[in-house]
Amino acid sequence: MLMRVFAYCFEYEDGIVMTEGVAAGDEPAVMVRDLTGRITAWIEVGMPDADRLHRGIKLAGRAAVYTHRDARKLLAAFSSANIHRVAEIPVYAFDRSFVDEIAGLLGRRSSFSLSITERELYLEIAGRPFRTTVVEHRVPRQLPG
Repeated sequence: MLMRVFAYCFEYEDGIVMTEGVAAGDEPAVMVRDLTGRITAWIEVGMPDADRLHRGIKLAGRAAVYTHRDARKLLAAFSSANIHRVAEIPVYAFDRSFVDEIAGLLGRRSSFSLSITERELYLEIAGRPFRTTVVEHRVPRQLPG
């Protein structure tokens, strides 16, 4: 849930919504719809399936992934899969220890303040300040060969 909140904050624009998550089936964790209802951004979290990402970018035209897992494994899986315009899909990696520490402080009803500057996330929870840099990765373009 924490990664969905972070993805929502980083991607915020008119028409953004959080879906039901794992229970959403064929929907991403977060998506953006335009005024006609068409999906314009497909945002996944964690370790999304390559087929879902392929379907999402073809449908929306723009996709992104936010993860606190091993970004190298994710990039390797994506580079060996058939994903439409995979080199255009950013994979934003959070430091796993940062996410684990924040998740450990969250209760059923938690308040926190969050601000984002570029790819820097500043968070205060339970009176404690935190800061992390979110690193962007991309699958290298395949050269014709």
